[in-house]
Amino acid sequence: MAAPAEAASVPRKFAGIVMDAKTGKVLYESSADAARYPASVTKVMTLYVLFQELHAGNISLKTKFSVSKYAASASPTKLGLKAGSTITVENVIKAIVTISANDMARVIAENISGSESAFAKRMTATARALGMSNTTYRNASGLPDKGQVTTVRDQALLGMAVYEHFPEYYGYFQTKSFSYGKRTYGNHNRLLGSNGVDGIKTGYT
Repeated sequence: MAAPAEAASVPRKFAGIVMDAKTGKVLYESSADAARYPASVTKVMTLYVLFQELHAGNISLKTKFSVSKYAASASPTKLGLKAGSTITVENVIKAIVTISANDMARVIAENISGSESAFAKRMTATARALGMSNTTYRNASGLPDKGQVTTVRDQALLGMAVYEHFPEYYGYFQTKSFSYGKRTYGNHNRLLGSNGVDGIKTGYT
């Protein structure tokens, strides 16, 4: 049986899926279960775990997170805070959804779980609980690690989970710009503002 024309036209190195956010019905898929490196899309799960902590009342948007030497040493893109400084949870969120700040992903990991490796284990456990059976996390930022893998189907499930479980925080993904200190940062997602585009996260390798 020949593959549908629209699926056949997509190079195999690419993977994609279109899923109804309300019903979970798959409207289109191509290599949806093929292993892929998540890159900065990793940070969607990083924020999901942070939203869990906010929802549980363990922290608030005004809670100040500390920046360690390890977090400050993260490769760009980053906000660039110095070790020993602090930043509110809300500003951490905004830095991640706009410029995909790797240092802020590490800040979340260390302030919630004590270390990035411990946080990554929680991320993976959370993925399993959400039905993301083909996803493993090794870090919170998406910086290169061969052991960090996912599929587009799993990422679609995660996107639906964020939308369903944390509607009070979902709007942060539509942040077009973020001002911190003397600088204003624009969102990397150039599709924001288009009809029907919520945002969530971009990423590349």
